[in-house]
Amino acid sequence: MRPEPGQVLHFSEDPTIRSFVPHVAATAQQPEAYVWAVDALHSPSYWFPRQCPRGMAWVTSYTTEEDRVRVLGPGGGERVHAVEYGWLEAIRTVELYAYRFDAADFHPFGLYAHAFVSEHEVRPLGPAEPVGDLLELHAAAGIQLRVLPSLWTFWDAVTASSLGFSGIRLRNAGPRSAVSRNE
Repeated sequence: MRPEPGQVLHFSEDPTIRSFVPHVAATAQQPEAYVWAVDALHSPSYWFPRQCPRGMAWVTSYTTEEDRVRVLGPGGGERVHAVEYGWLEAIRTVELYAYRFDAADFHPFGLYAHAFVSEHEVRPLGPAEPVGDLLELHAAAGIQLRVLPSLWTFWDAVTASSLGFSGIRLRNAGPRSAVSRNE
């Protein structure tokens, strides 16, 4: 599930939203109120239940071959997403929806334009669309989906590598003390 050209998406577990009003998210690091959306490149980062902690890594032009093999594995493709076992059932069963918006109502946010924001109320182009099977979306996109006892060993390896990376809802991950010595 990705936006068409000229569109951005907002993912939600609520299929009944008619209008999106800018707000300051509880986890916001900036005081401005926004409506948030993502483009086609960043959509896979949101193919998860909203509260699911996940670490993601991908190959960039700066990625070394050593880091690529160490983190992604031989023949590991271009991208990997990692979650904890405790979230697997929610990933299998969540009913996730995508709202399509006209990209003209949004502008890039952040140094790396990882998201798009609007400072005014926006209405979706149509009703919410079911996203479908999240595991199948990952498979069809060629994205590795790793299920781990803890995210922290993966996250530490990724953040110390030359790969591009992003972490979402990491505050919901198990505690670092739960990291197994055998992981």
